[in-house]
Amino acid sequence: MHAFLRTERLVLRPFTEADADHLFALDNDPEVMRFINGGAPTSREEIGTAVLPRLLHDYPCLGTRGFWAAEERGTGTFLGWFEFRPLDEHSCAVVELGYRLNRAAWGRGHATEGSRHLIDKGFTDLGVERVTANTMAVNTRSRRVMEKSGLSFLRAFTGDWPDPIPGSEHGEVEYRLTRAEWQQRR
Repeated sequence: MHAFLRTERLVLRPFTEADADHLFALDNDPEVMRFINGGAPTSREEIGTAVLPRLLHDYPCLGTRGFWAAEERGTGTFLGWFEFRPLDEHSCAVVELGYRLNRAAWGRGHATEGSRHLIDKGFTDLGVERVTANTMAVNTRSRRVMEKSGLSFLRAFTGDWPDPIPGSEHGEVEYRLTRAEWQQRR
């Protein structure tokens, strides 16, 4: 299968319908989903009707997808996914960075490695001007990945949580990196 991006240890490739079982397992690990939905399970139906269609969506300004299956290079083991999705379908100026990896991949630097390479590709090949990322304020691991990937804290805010989960009372945070900041650091 065609790889969108290869790093030292990862292959990021387009999702296919055949990834449904991987996504079901990932989204049904309460620890993986702790800061997303409080650890609530995701049904197979929801994977097929909501999750996969979102991950299979092509973005006109990119000419490709905005979500990528992450596999371990060499073994092909499914690790999770990365998001590098334009906020406006028709403009690549601002993209959202995200990641969801299985617990076996945690603490091994995969999230930072994949994020850094996506950021570099965005600024060099995709016409990106700003990368943004959000998480719950209490999600210290994700915040650390954002910082190690070169993003800087921009603001804290309170989002609208229709179904609040533990920690949501502390609000959310936004990080960002502009093309100019990225160029200065190179």
